[in-house]
Amino acid sequence: MATLIAYYSHSGNTGKIAAQIQKQIGGTLFPIEPETAYPTDYAKVVELSRKEIPEGYKPPLKTKAPDLAEFDTVIVGSPNWLNTFAPPVATFLTENDLSGKKVVPFATYGGGGLGKIAEDVAKLCPNSTVLEALALSRDGGDGAEAAVSEWLKKIGLA
Repeated sequence: MATLIAYYSHSGNTGKIAAQIQKQIGGTLFPIEPETAYPTDYAKVVELSRKEIPEGYKPPLKTKAPDLAEFDTVIVGSPNWLNTFAPPVATFLTENDLSGKKVVPFATYGGGGLGKIAEDVAKLCPNSTVLEALALSRDGGDGAEAAVSEWLKKIGLA
């Protein structure tokens, strides 16, 4: 079986970590993209997320995920927005049945760490095995490759 690396990357940081994961273990990259892009202005994104996240808003996505029957592991990445994953990731997790799969969250953040991302992924994937999450500040800096490698070994994916 194979690994899908699904991620939403607003500023590029989460995408860099997703690419690092793929470089180390292979797998298929799938960018989660909302039909309508979020503003690039940080203050506007914060304002919008403060409205959307408490309401449970799930924006329509630009593309559908590949056939998940091909994958036994789904790694899911998101920036930490208000202590949880970004709304496009909520859409991905609710539109796709990940039952019976290993689901592996990772997050990038500016100051909030992992927050409740792993817990919230587990709530939306109750019939999946959710493995230990990784959280990296911004794009992980010079230590990103080593941090990703150590994490992948720890959870048995490398």
